[in-house]
Amino acid sequence: MQPVFLLTDLFVYAILLFVLWYIWQVRSDRNLRANWRLAMKRPVVMVSSMVLGFFLIVAFADSIHYRPTLPSSPGQATQYSSEAASVLDQILLPLSSARERSYSEPLSAVAFRKETFERDGVSVRDYPRLQFGGKHLDHPDSQLSDDVSYRTAVALGWGFCMVVAVLFLGFLLAVILSQQSWPRVVSQFMKGETEWPWRSMAITFTVMCLAICWVTFLSQGYHVFGTDRTGNSVLVFALKSVRTALVIGGLTTLVVLPLALLLGVTAGYLRGWVDEVIQYVYTLLASIPDVLLIAASVLLLQVFIDKNQGVFETSLERADARLFFLCLILGITSFTGLCRLVRGETLKLRELEYIQSAKAFGVSTPRVLWRHIVPNLMHLVLINTVMQFSSFVLAEAVLSYVGVGVDPKTASFGVMINTARAELAATPLVWWTLTTAFGFMFLIVLSANLLSDAIRDAFDPRTRLRSTNSSTAPSQEVTA
Repeated sequence: MQPVFLLTDLFVYAILLFVLWYIWQVRSDRNLRANWRLAMKRPVVMVSSMVLGFFLIVAFADSIHYRPTLPSSPGQATQYSSEAASVLDQILLPLSSARERSYSEPLSAVAFRKETFERDGVSVRDYPRLQFGGKHLDHPDSQLSDDVSYRTAVALGWGFCMVVAVLFLGFLLAVILSQQSWPRVVSQFMKGETEWPWRSMAITFTVMCLAICWVTFLSQGYHVFGTDRTGNSVLVFALKSVRTALVIGGLTTLVVLPLALLLGVTAGYLRGWVDEVIQYVYTLLASIPDVLLIAASVLLLQVFIDKNQGVFETSLERADARLFFLCLILGITSFTGLCRLVRGETLKLRELEYIQSAKAFGVSTPRVLWRHIVPNLMHLVLINTVMQFSSFVLAEAVLSYVGVGVDPKTASFGVMINTARAELAATPLVWWTLTTAFGFMFLIVLSANLLSDAIRDAFDPRTRLRSTNSSTAPSQEVTA
């Protein structure tokens, strides 16, 4: 196989390296380490982190692309496929390669609509059998429910075995490290009296493990979430849409962050004509409707791609270029809110005593900004960044719904919702595409929002002070 590196793939790898670097920085910084310890001791942080971690693993597996090697006779040069595949496609086999003629309901063995076909030499109008879903059944009418129940029981059994094995190893490790008895360790775990929220993490792990096992076992013989109009699995399309959502949320956030931080700090600290110019720039951008500017930019890029077909070798690279450009233009049109927030906080910080003392001792302006202003803004920047992530994920769905988002061939939740618009008006109702897209988006956005709230409580000094006072107030009353 031949490795393929898309623009967004390189971004995903860069994000991974940045996360590893940031973890190293947290280990060496006492204040950061204390803040993160405070955040991670909250059950909601660990639960949402586990859910987001699963989606990040899915996105990373879908970001390792390659061109499969084509069969060739001896003596011929090695040839590669013209279309790239990902590691996730290989993991999802045989479901990712199973394709039906059209719609089929979840866990069904027959098509969704009646068709006219020949059966035993006689033309009949009935629900035809699916090529993949339930093909191992001889009589789906009588065997389908029993087969699904059997596979469900096997999946749940394997899931419970995995959970029990992990919990046993966890308890064994806790007994060894804490040097306490088994009953004591188990009692603390069941009552939630541990330092870290292990009980909440165990419940989340159990639910995730059972759900993944159930989907995995049933996907070997059925389309768990049905198929779309082209006969492709909705589950596969939804899992591949996770990467698009996380790339748009992450890459757009990284575009917003340096612009807002640089312009906001510069305007708030220097003031004067510099402040006036920067305010004029972001006020002008904020006055232009975002959808119109994004639509015009995406259409210009599409015209460039159509006129320069040789720049991109495959359709996947063309769709990835449009996705990358969409993140850039979405970030340029969305930094104004954070820029205003950073400018206002900088105006307040520049008047404090330690800033005036630094200026009196002759410290240069760049050093004052980098060593004194920016570190005291990072709690606001971090909070706003995490909260904007979920809004960018939703923005992609809205833009793709109106036709100015990602390429129609790119797997995304917006494309799924746009497709479901026509399906909801059909008779009978095709409901599973919209339901699947809603469920996955709900989990991603909810986890990101819960994580952002917890990070705000841990990193915002005022919120942390209020929570500390409220938690210590009862003990003070008892002591008095």
